Amino acid sequence: MTTFSEQMNRKKKKSGSFKHDLLHQIIAIFDKNPDRGYTYKQVSKAFGFKDISNKKLVVIILDELVDQNKLYETQRGSYKLKAGGSFIEGRVDMTSRGTAYIIVEDSDSDIFISPRNTNTALHGDTVKVNVFSSKRSQKIEGEIVEILERANTQFVGVLQKSAKFSFVIPDSNRMSVDIFISNENLKNAQDGDKVIAKMTDWPQHKKNPYGKIVQVLGKPGEHNTEMHAILAEYGLPFEFPPNVERDASKLAIEVSAEEIKKRRDFRTVTTLTIDPEDAKDFDDALSLKKLKNGNWEVGVHIADVSHYVQPGTILDKEAFKRATSVYLVDRVVPMLPEVLSNQACSLRPHETKLCFSAVFELDDNANLVSEWFGRTVIFSDRRFSYEEAQERIETKEGDFAEEIVTLDTLAKKLRKERFKKGSIAFDRIEVKFNLDDKGNPIGVYFKESKDANKLIEEFMLLANKKVAEFIGKPTKTKKPKTFVYRIHDEPNQEKLLTLSNFVKKFGYEFNVNNGDMSTSINSLISEVQGKNEENLIEQLAIRTMAKAEYSSKNIGHYGLGFSYYSHFTSPIRRYPDVMVHRLLQHYLDGGSDVNPQEVEMQCKHSSKREVLATEAERASIKYKQVEFLQDKIGDEFEGVISGVSEWGLYVEIMNGLCEGMARLRDMEDDYYTFDEKNFAAVGKKYGKEYRMGDKVNIKVMRADLLKKQLDFKVVDI
Repeated sequence: MTTFSEQMNRKKKKSGSFKHDLLHQIIAIFDKNPDRGYTYKQVSKAFGFKDISNKKLVVIILDELVDQNKLYETQRGSYKLKAGGSFIEGRVDMTSRGTAYIIVEDSDSDIFISPRNTNTALHGDTVKVNVFSSKRSQKIEGEIVEILERANTQFVGVLQKSAKFSFVIPDSNRMSVDIFISNENLKNAQDGDKVIAKMTDWPQHKKNPYGKIVQVLGKPGEHNTEMHAILAEYGLPFEFPPNVERDASKLAIEVSAEEIKKRRDFRTVTTLTIDPEDAKDFDDALSLKKLKNGNWEVGVHIADVSHYVQPGTILDKEAFKRATSVYLVDRVVPMLPEVLSNQACSLRPHETKLCFSAVFELDDNANLVSEWFGRTVIFSDRRFSYEEAQERIETKEGDFAEEIVTLDTLAKKLRKERFKKGSIAFDRIEVKFNLDDKGNPIGVYFKESKDANKLIEEFMLLANKKVAEFIGKPTKTKKPKTFVYRIHDEPNQEKLLTLSNFVKKFGYEFNVNNGDMSTSINSLISEVQGKNEENLIEQLAIRTMAKAEYSSKNIGHYGLGFSYYSHFTSPIRRYPDVMVHRLLQHYLDGGSDVNPQEVEMQCKHSSKREVLATEAERASIKYKQVEFLQDKIGDEFEGVISGVSEWGLYVEIMNGLCEGMARLRDMEDDYYTFDEKNFAAVGKKYGKEYRMGDKVNIKVMRADLLKKQLDFKVVDI
């Protein structure tokens, strides 16, 4: 058996890498024996060191580990692992420059990792980090000492083929190394193909990981190739496995008379669906009925997916694995096979459908009088698009106009009361594309949310809130049960202060010391409406907010101002809603409390999948934005600076529809540097400043489809 010393001498010796590897080995000795002390002689002996130079190096490293708060001297010359050590586990957030930050759960501080200390960690990996204080800055720094779990082993990239071997150049700028592919592992991929490569090994002391081609996606730049590449990059499937399709095809989707008898029957009550014009799955419907006492019965009817998708089945396992449908610019990748999402569970007009419903009695002022939850059967009288429903609201004419206007009136009263109680008025901004029959973008626009959209939103919010309260809110006779909540934490105070300083440039007052922050945010959003800076400020305000997620541990939903909130209304496209339906029925049947650890595990998985789906959606939008500007190279636009970094200015053009970077090195009137404290680029000679929110004129210089990047240049017009 060779000693560590002999192994190291076989390599081409570099003092830096030798010391780096030795430090890891010494840490491992103490880590495996946390209760034992070692002298430098004992450590040297463990490695077979006999020469003075290597023994001195051991002493130097031991002293450094003491400085880093990893070890302490029990007595002179004897070292021991410090109680608790200084190892921390976290998730890698890799930057395009090769540096990384370690995101530690339940901590506001990230750990900075320099490129030389990243080990073989990749973006998203769960790692163990040795933490130490930086002598160069006030950052908390560390060194990755172990890869605990790989986030991804498959990567999308372009194959570069040579006679004896090949490399896959990953698309992601967060993947800083290429993947070595031996030519027997090419799977018939040709030079220049876009492929999916699986990382199979990363030999010690090798710069590149080894891998093999698992799928050829096609030629770069082709529409389907790029959409499939985006899905693959985020680990999202674009088709169902054959066994899942087979399982779905065997489902009994006809609604039987026996099943109808078990449910509350709403088939004679006026029922409508209101969805986007191009929607194929209709998972929610509203019914309206005037009661004898003058009040209104509003039924929020949701497709009963849990009736068809039973726990533990192949369908259920696949739905949980996906956890969400994915919405790219040109397609939907559904959570459930089409026989469910577009047929059995889609509340299509003039068809009897099984639902899980929340039924409310409201008076004319939209005050809640009573509520009921349970399984139902419905018959939708009419399918409306948002545009058709909006026409009924505005003109008060057409079929079912009276019902839609009544629902709209009640919804507006619910909305007004919601804002009064602290809900924040963020209207989600969506970038949409007009595509030709080949998928090429021929137009880009913001999707506007009108009264018809808000009508549906308000009743969905009511159902989600009341279901959560029904299970989670304690009463004198009922204790809360384990449930799935949609939670949203309070905003970060530091981010609020940054926003406050930023909006002052535009003449807006935003008081972060105001106890009622939701009122301050709503006032700001109201003030910027219709202004050039509206989109920029709204997006910055949204970024101050925490990310909403799923959890069995309820902390409320800050953005909505709700103490209890869940997701009940979209089980066709969200697995947590399926969980909510199952739990709700379980408790309605008198079932005992369920295992909170299992529910929490499912919540965490669903939150992670939701993030991936959102990132894929944004990547597809960015791709189409770049594609849209490909034939506009050299054109000039007025834009607004949406961000500043050490590399350049991020500029939004076309009223926020497209964003690119104007690099500082390309600005010819001065030499500009990044003022990190003030988020500004400052000219060294003339002192001219470019800040977030400033208007600038730019020229489109490059539109790189492969990197999904737009390059601009600041110009004077």
